[in-house]
Amino acid sequence: MGQREQWGTRFGFIMAAVGSAVGLGNIWRFPYMAADNGGGIFFLCYLFALLTAGIPIMILEFGIGHKFRGGAPLTLARMNRKWEWLGWWQILVCFFIAVYYVVVIAWALSYVGFSFTQAWGDAPKDFFFGQYLKLTGGPFELGGLNTQILVPLLLVWSVAFISIYAGVKAGIERVAKILIPVLFFMVVFITVRGITLPGAAAGLNFLFEPDFSRLLDYNVWTAAYGQIFFDLSILLCYYDYLCQLFAQGF
Repeated sequence: MGQREQWGTRFGFIMAAVGSAVGLGNIWRFPYMAADNGGGIFFLCYLFALLTAGIPIMILEFGIGHKFRGGAPLTLARMNRKWEWLGWWQILVCFFIAVYYVVVIAWALSYVGFSFTQAWGDAPKDFFFGQYLKLTGGPFELGGLNTQILVPLLLVWSVAFISIYAGVKAGIERVAKILIPVLFFMVVFITVRGITLPGAAAGLNFLFEPDFSRLLDYNVWTAAYGQIFFDLSILLCYYDYLCQLFAQGF
């Protein structure tokens, strides 16, 4: 049996980990979750959840991976044979995440082109669902071949396949070293652009002004802890098992 391929550099691993964590859960989900759950008070609950659940569980996951050096099914099987099914469940979850993330990335790639002419005009919702997605009346009503989605989708799938096929060092690590810094500068640019637009102060106040009356609202705490799992890519299928490991002093 050949030796498992390892990360070439610590920086490459960190960039790949950041790429796994920074996604829709951070860029899209966090702002509206904060706005719907008390603004600043949600952020304080989120920080508490990060310290009490997010960071400890993430360190535990990294520690388990470093110790057993295998895929999820093999790792859990080495820990306890009866928990192997949890590893296969993780594989299934990752599959569905990969499938829909690739589609969303293809949409974003299309909108890079649309942004030069602002093709969506004054009705972005109608443009997205009508002219771009060309939604039909139901799931069993198939439309024609939509090339403006198919082409970027094939491109994104090709990049994903090549990155994985090339291996950890030559593929995933190399791509992460390039794309994650690019993503960082894009987020910085979008943030600077956003806070300089008219009404930005009102938007920030709406997002971060704490509503202390909701401090004891369990929905806010549930949302904060749930957001941690989205942000750090900690899979829910591990949660109960990891809690048992803590209880047993693993």
